[in-house]
Amino acid sequence: FKTCPGRVLCKLPCSGEKEVDLAVQSAKAAFKIWSQMSGMERCRVMLEAARIIREQRDEIATMETINNGKSIFEARVDIDISWQCLEYYAGLAGSLAGEHIQLPGGSFGYTRREPLGVCVGIGAWNYPFQIACWKSGPALACGNAMVFKPSPFTPISAVKLAEIFTEAGVPKGLFNVVQGGAATGQFLCHHPDVAKISFTGSVPTGMKIMEMAAKGIKPVTLELGGKSPLIIFSDADLENAVKGALMANFLTQGEVCCNGTRVFVERKILDTFTKEVVKRTQKIKIGDPLLEDTRMGALINRPHLNRVQGFIKQAKEQGAEVLCGGDLYVPDDPKLKNGYYMRPCVLGNCKDDMTCVKEEIFGPVMAILPFDTEEEVVERANATKFGLAGGVFTRDIQKAHRVVAALKAGMCFINNYNISPVELPFGGYKSSGFGRENGRAAIEYYSQLKTVCVEMGDVESVF
Repeated sequence: FKTCPGRVLCKLPCSGEKEVDLAVQSAKAAFKIWSQMSGMERCRVMLEAARIIREQRDEIATMETINNGKSIFEARVDIDISWQCLEYYAGLAGSLAGEHIQLPGGSFGYTRREPLGVCVGIGAWNYPFQIACWKSGPALACGNAMVFKPSPFTPISAVKLAEIFTEAGVPKGLFNVVQGGAATGQFLCHHPDVAKISFTGSVPTGMKIMEMAAKGIKPVTLELGGKSPLIIFSDADLENAVKGALMANFLTQGEVCCNGTRVFVERKILDTFTKEVVKRTQKIKIGDPLLEDTRMGALINRPHLNRVQGFIKQAKEQGAEVLCGGDLYVPDDPKLKNGYYMRPCVLGNCKDDMTCVKEEIFGPVMAILPFDTEEEVVERANATKFGLAGGVFTRDIQKAHRVVAALKAGMCFINNYNISPVELPFGGYKSSGFGRENGRAAIEYYSQLKTVCVEMGDVESVF
């Protein structure tokens, strides 16, 4: 693999209605085998898949960097989270169970936790391999099959995951990959043999998927956008808070749905915090994402880069001040001249009603907003249609827990940011979606309960 900014890596045919049907039917056949295996049998296969990913970590990370543009340092972390996800759900596969309830007269009832069938996963382009594992891990642990559609901007690494599952010993067709854009997604959502849809992406697309799923009464999991608040109190450890703000804004070139892009800073430390954030932001190494010391690679494509630049231009027109960055970046290496690079941007003099503060930019743009009181900042933090994440930096642990309890967000951080352990559920409130990925909570969204009542005596009848 070589870094190829602005050049086509490969061409993949889009899956039409016929190909989607073949994939679903293949998954349906594999489901009959996989769902009848014991949890421990599924566990062993999933552990083998995790082992292969761990063994091929560097190769897959390199593929992911070229696939997406993020730094190789970050890509390796993504791959580690991926195999950890499969290991975690492999561990749960053998422990999935219902419950036994004693009823009067020796009668009893019990519940069975059963798989749904063929599940559809639709991934985003910012974490292509990791999202595929986040969706397939709980789905397969519960006994389901999956048809996965990666983003057309990052189609490669999901195919690698399919190869790994096959090598690990899953039934043929258990994890199928189809390629394409909106039309392919529509064929998947409308297919009568699809039992469930899990989608990661934008709010408008999530709404369309929900509408399509409603026609077939299909359950959905939606992990959508965000405009998350990061609240820095004056009693916070300044060094830690600055690092947290950088983590909350500039990972994967800012292309992270749960990023804390509205950075609320208590006025007492506004100048000190801002000065330090700007200084650190200007030192971020941009360039070839395959180099070990690069910390920010290229954005996903030219239209997205132009979109992010448009937000910055509009922010300036509305009165925001560009404190650093925001301009295009051209690396010294001539091989990288066509890359979609920009300098990470910090905006000051921001107001809550500015577009850059209200709308998800999905790029390396941080907006700093001052606040004076706890009550005020909580109200402003919640004044958004989104509710994916939120963060608080303070030495006062009581205040920290009080504020996160008041935040209307599904994933909250105290004195850290953008930590996503696979053991903990991930998902949002409000327009950021519903349902959960990761943790035991995901099992609820990839299985269904059957209740069985057993009468040990004569049937009591009113007739």
